Amino acid sequence: MDLRPITNSLSVAPQITADQIAAIKAQGFKAIICNRPDGEAADQPTFEEIEREAQAQGMTALYIPITSGKVTDEDADTFGKALIELPGPVLAYCRTGTRSATLWSLSQAGNKQPSEILAATKAAGYDMAGVVRRIVNGGKTPTDEGDAKFDVVVVGGGAAGIAVSASLRARNPNLEVAIIDPADIHYYQPGWTMVGGGIFEAETTAKTMGSLIPHGVHWIKSAVAAFEPENNAVVLDGCRVVKYDRLVVCPGLKLNWGAIPGLVETLGRNGVTSNYRYDLAPYTWKLVQGMKSGKAIFTQPPMPIKCAGAPQKAMYLSGDNWYRAGVLKNIDIQFMNAGGVLFGVKDYVPALEEYVKRYDATLNFFHNLVSIDGKNKTATFKVSKPDTEPTEITTEFDMIHVVPPQIAPDFIRVSPLADAAGWVDVDQSTLRHKTYDNIWSLGDVMNAPNAKTAAAARMQAPVVAENMTADIQGRAPTAVYNGYGSCPLTVERGKIVLAEFGYGGTLLPSFPKWLLDGTKPTRLAWLLKEQILPPIYWKAMLRGKEWMATPEKVSAGK
Repeated sequence: MDLRPITNSLSVAPQITADQIAAIKAQGFKAIICNRPDGEAADQPTFEEIEREAQAQGMTALYIPITSGKVTDEDADTFGKALIELPGPVLAYCRTGTRSATLWSLSQAGNKQPSEILAATKAAGYDMAGVVRRIVNGGKTPTDEGDAKFDVVVVGGGAAGIAVSASLRARNPNLEVAIIDPADIHYYQPGWTMVGGGIFEAETTAKTMGSLIPHGVHWIKSAVAAFEPENNAVVLDGCRVVKYDRLVVCPGLKLNWGAIPGLVETLGRNGVTSNYRYDLAPYTWKLVQGMKSGKAIFTQPPMPIKCAGAPQKAMYLSGDNWYRAGVLKNIDIQFMNAGGVLFGVKDYVPALEEYVKRYDATLNFFHNLVSIDGKNKTATFKVSKPDTEPTEITTEFDMIHVVPPQIAPDFIRVSPLADAAGWVDVDQSTLRHKTYDNIWSLGDVMNAPNAKTAAAARMQAPVVAENMTADIQGRAPTAVYNGYGSCPLTVERGKIVLAEFGYGGTLLPSFPKWLLDGTKPTRLAWLLKEQILPPIYWKAMLRGKEWMATPEKVSAGK
């Protein structure tokens, strides 16, 4: 038998037979729903046969027959009521299980988020793409789609989305482009490390979204619920549908705070902070200033994460402040890294290790934060060292800087655009989707093996704009993304190790070594981070001015 759980109280299955019902009961089921009309196939048992055996086993059986491909709104309502009234758990079946999964999806649409429904059915092996608009519409058949249509639709108004929209318009002034994003505020997230180190004020890292949307680009202030790539459509919350000729997907990633039990309840108090949130970065600085002794823990979750150097940047800037304040000798700094190396590109590690020694920090590799008790100021880590059985340790803290695990947004993970891990599936050179030729992706949400940084998005935006323009003109891709990413590692106030690298850890410095050696801490790199990069972000990258971001061209031999 192929019984597929949808929830704890419902499983669905392909056609069952009467002689399987005893085994179904043995697995704990108390009721059966048949969603297959009698007579669809010659070898199909009738509902009467199923019901007779179910009653003999002390189970309830209900007949809600559905013609294949014709699930009505009323059918879904009937199914939903049955799930409430029948003793559970319930097994529903049809020929393949798809009709049963569809009925459940539509019946739950008014109570659950579309992403939750799509995730549950996808996990059971059922694709609900054909009814996604109805799911978004509360389970009902839409009567007015209210479609809008654009040459290019960009999902996401972060660094990647605004930059690529501006680059597209710079190349194609007549292109009808729309950005879909529900946010009112756009954040310069690379600045939050500096806020947590007392260098920037939080307010300088935020601007209104409306002030940044490129001239001539439409802003659809809404959240995306689902994608219909076969129909060139994006379905919004409320079941509005936006059609496109070409689509760019760049909504960023999801900070999964809820994955660590106890974290959400204690963030922003009890000494628990994170520079990964705008409102918490100032609390980091408050804690650092106020700490004169005790234990300070800095965590790093498993990859991939946004800006892999940020967890240790917080540690270095904090350590530097305590060093300058003369209290470092009284503070026990612990770096808890779920990975096995300090930094993924070995050329930068020696310089970083010198600062680890300066701040007398203890490096704890293969330590992943799994829960936190803010009231009692304890954190529990799972320790998974190679060739050893995993263990758990609990340690006290006076201050803890937490970096949450990070995943693709829910509506991306359950979409046809995602790979098995949930990220948008692109060619790592052209950033074009591997399945859908009129879709591109950039920024943190796509699956190319590069660092997830704003600097990477700055390089990716011209590549996507160039290749999409070529496609509009009927030409093959002309630009190649080499995996460039930059991580300015703030090792002390006034000095930075400027890590710049591409695919495979290849060093890709922007400046000659005699001017700026990125493998060593320099004041020039600090000036770049503090004074030059913010204006480049606001006044160049987000306005389609591609300073030092000219994409590589496809070679003639390719």
